Amino acid sequence: MSTAFDLAGRTAVVTGGGRGLGHGITTALLDAGADVVVLGRSGIPAELSAYAEGLGRQVHFAALDLSDPARIEAVAQSVLAEHQVDILVNNAGTQARHPAVDFPLDVWDDVIAVNLRSVFQLCQLFGRPMIERGDGKIINLASLLSFQGGLTVPAYAASKGAVAQLTKALCNEWSGKGVNVNAVAPGYMATDMNEALLADPARLEQLSVRIPAGRWGTPEDIGNVVVFLAAPASAYVHGQILAVDGGWMAR
Repeated sequence: MSTAFDLAGRTAVVTGGGRGLGHGITTALLDAGADVVVLGRSGIPAELSAYAEGLGRQVHFAALDLSDPARIEAVAQSVLAEHQVDILVNNAGTQARHPAVDFPLDVWDDVIAVNLRSVFQLCQLFGRPMIERGDGKIINLASLLSFQGGLTVPAYAASKGAVAQLTKALCNEWSGKGVNVNAVAPGYMATDMNEALLADPARLEQLSVRIPAGRWGTPEDIGNVVVFLAAPASAYVHGQILAVDGGWMAR
């Protein structure tokens, strides 16, 4: 592997890194030579642990509910006590669908807490030692709805628009201190989060015909781009919201 994309000796924290897009991100980071600490509600699949072992890499797990600020603080401090975290990937998120006029405010608060507040808190907790060392990479998961409004997902759209702006704000403060902060905006991905769309033939066709690449994305598509943003190759990339969407935004 080119040294520009080599993550040997680096440790990454990935929220929600055991399933969906997070699984693809974790696998790609392991392939690039990093060890990974997965934070989330569900554990690490046995096959992922075996895959890491086969590569001579380590993958660890810490249980974390991203709606619980006190637990976020405790888990982050525990991880930092055992590892130098070089890469933070804020991947985990939640979504709820209701017409805006009827959107429950408690559900709104839950979505904002998981998709935005926890991202900022984790950036603070893991970013602080990166700033002190003068070295680190933070990759947030934005969305096409960082740019567009979507349908019946106002809380999700608001949270992901805010993640994009937070990424830029942190870039402005931290890029001169050796910390790259960027975001990946996945297009339509064939994962559990989009199962409602995938199960609606009319909506699936409507969306699919607009993707110039002719297919929905995969976790591997996102994982490979995260490796780029985590690697030395992206040393001069700061504050970007990189759409990985099969050309959707260009249409």
